[in-house]
Amino acid sequence: MTTELPGLKKLIRHLQKVPYLASKNIYRVANYFLMAKDNEIEELCSVILQAKKNIKSCEQCFNWTENSNLCEICNSNRRDKSIICVVQTWHDLLAIEKTNSYNGLYHILGGALSPLEGIGPEDLNIEQLLKRLRESENLNTVKEIIFATNPTPEGEATASFVCSRIEESKLEVKISKLASGVPIGSVLEFMDRVTIHKAMSERRPF
Repeated sequence: MTTELPGLKKLIRHLQKVPYLASKNIYRVANYFLMAKDNEIEELCSVILQAKKNIKSCEQCFNWTENSNLCEICNSNRRDKSIICVVQTWHDLLAIEKTNSYNGLYHILGGALSPLEGIGPEDLNIEQLLKRLRESENLNTVKEIIFATNPTPEGEATASFVCSRIEESKLEVKISKLASGVPIGSVLEFMDRVTIHKAMSERRPF
């Protein structure tokens, strides 16, 4: 279909490299770019380049930051600096922030351990977390670490590995994890057995 349109074929090939862009939408996105005005495309490209140039990782938690070495959360005096929530990605941080139920700091690992994909401990921000905890121990600041990794085999394995590293380092800090079980508004009939099992094993007084 794109044999006689090498420019379009090249555009689609590059769009296919974009994560989370569903394959069924690639042709629609390509068509949007072709239909857009030249100045709109130029502005979009300029914004992307500027964002790539100016936005960087926070030196402390690896959240995104601009015009500062520390992100807005790490810089804030209103955040509880005695708690660090460990998440896999920036998207997970955003999900927690949207709840307005957490006021501590974060640490983004940058993914999860996955031997099949060649992702090992050295590919994640694990050592940086340990260094951060050692430094905070001298100041007696961090009291608790909350693991908020995804409830997947990779996420659970990552949390267990980091937890073991913290214990090996003999750091005096409370370690906890997000509760798991039956989501509000769900129906037991349609839930998987792992979720139900976790809900039963981690039940609490009514």
